Amino acid sequence: MDTATVEAGLRKFLHKNTGHDPAFAGLARLSGGAGRETWTFDAQLGDEKLEGIFRCDPVAGIESSAPRILEFHLLKAAMDAGAIVPEPLWDGDETFPVKFFVMRRVPGEALGGRLIRGEQYAHAREIIPTQLAQSLARIHRIDRAEHPEFEILPAPVEGASPARHEVENYERIFREVSPDPHPVFELAFRWLYQHLPNPPERVLVHGDYRLGNFLYGEDGLRGIIDWELAHWGDPMEDIGWLAVKSWRFGGDKPMAGIGDYEPFFADYEAAGGCPVDRDRVRFWELFGNLKWGVITITQAANYFFGRNKTVEMASIGRRTAETEWELLRLLEQAGI
Repeated sequence: MDTATVEAGLRKFLHKNTGHDPAFAGLARLSGGAGRETWTFDAQLGDEKLEGIFRCDPVAGIESSAPRILEFHLLKAAMDAGAIVPEPLWDGDETFPVKFFVMRRVPGEALGGRLIRGEQYAHAREIIPTQLAQSLARIHRIDRAEHPEFEILPAPVEGASPARHEVENYERIFREVSPDPHPVFELAFRWLYQHLPNPPERVLVHGDYRLGNFLYGEDGLRGIIDWELAHWGDPMEDIGWLAVKSWRFGGDKPMAGIGDYEPFFADYEAAGGCPVDRDRVRFWELFGNLKWGVITITQAANYFFGRNKTVEMASIGRRTAETEWELLRLLEQAGI
């Protein structure tokens, strides 16, 4: 949508929800994110100044995924559970022809490399691993019975391993898009199929819990964002994904590049998270590296076939070898 359309719709929507005719400043679309448009704005609402974020689907007529439909409610449930997230303000209505919602803007940085290397973030690096562990435990404690609206989120078939669908899905993508053989990926798929976990727990999984998907400042964690892959599954999936080497952005520690395994596990359990199964964490970390490796191949294909001729797509395609090297290290640790 263009700026004029967004401003006109927001003016109507905010007046409906607050009774004030807003005076706007700084309305601008933020870069990044193909799945949703994100706009920042300031609105004077009577005596209150709202620093807001407007999130919307980019194309009318395209059916939204369940997590996108429920993003407002996911944020609210996480906030109510005590996780550090931006405050959701209003879910959307028919004002725009696409699904949208408004949340309070959280000032902060998201780039992973700056957290790892910035001298001003030395204190943040000390406390963020604990904050991430605590928030994740609180997300995983969200009671499914109290949120019937979340029943439309993806979930494993009753009795089936939550991991099988994920592994099968990424193997299918790999077979369809990879123009070259990747023996390391073949070995990794074989190991994953031989070690599929099927735990009794089924929790709300964030699905993309990693450095790059939370906002931080010099004072630490400020907001967990990007809930578009939320689903029901194994709680160890989020922990393993956070540990994927590519999401460390050059950091020398496994958990988001700044934390060690055991302190993170202890903080997660102390905050009420599920008992940490280290074998399952190892499974999901290995799978996460393979998953990202397959994604790098698909990004390269997007570039080569002209679907997205950006330098970013081409450069991501060069990173497949990084995931293969890490997979070999993890497979060796697993005894292969």
